[in-house]
Amino acid sequence: MKVLIALALFAAAPAFAAPATIDDVRASLKATTTMTAVFSQTAANGGKLTGKLLLARPGKIRFEYDKAPLLVVADGKRLSVVDYEVAQVSQWPIKSTPLGVLLDADADLARFARVSGQTANGVLVEARDAKHPEYGAITLDFIRDAAAPGGLSLTGWTALDAQNNRTEVALSDIRYNVAVSRSSFGFRDPRAHGLPGKN
Repeated sequence: MKVLIALALFAAAPAFAAPATIDDVRASLKATTTMTAVFSQTAANGGKLTGKLLLARPGKIRFEYDKAPLLVVADGKRLSVVDYEVAQVSQWPIKSTPLGVLLDADADLARFARVSGQTANGVLVEARDAKHPEYGAITLDFIRDAAAPGGLSLTGWTALDAQNNRTEVALSDIRYNVAVSRSSFGFRDPRAHGLPGKN
């Protein structure tokens, strides 16, 4: 009788999913062609900004801020940080920024990324290029979601730059593989126009 009860309890126990691997994360990213989301960004000093995120892989991303004269946008080759308040544009090759791991469709994650932790319903993946510490590092936070590409949904990340300045980004209202205009990944250059505003 005890054996039968034990077998019944075993049969009724929930099946726990195997821990996610780097290959699972790579498959999820590869299956994500576009994404839109609302983001909340927290800087090292505690300052918080919100806005809308647009992503189109490979190479394109846009952070449009709600209440700041800033725009961060990647056009497939370069990541541009546009400060309309002071009419300044700073640019870097995408691959030399922590966001490169999100945007490179053919990134070999196993070469520069590792599973750094398992959460109750997901996985943390840290990516950094040991040959280029000046690129900084990023830790991506995924949760299991059957409706998301590859079964994993990106809920945010923590980025560290070369000076160890920490920025946390949390995502909500995420939509995958929806129509995103190609024109979203350009910007109006304030150095040419000299007027505040955003694209």
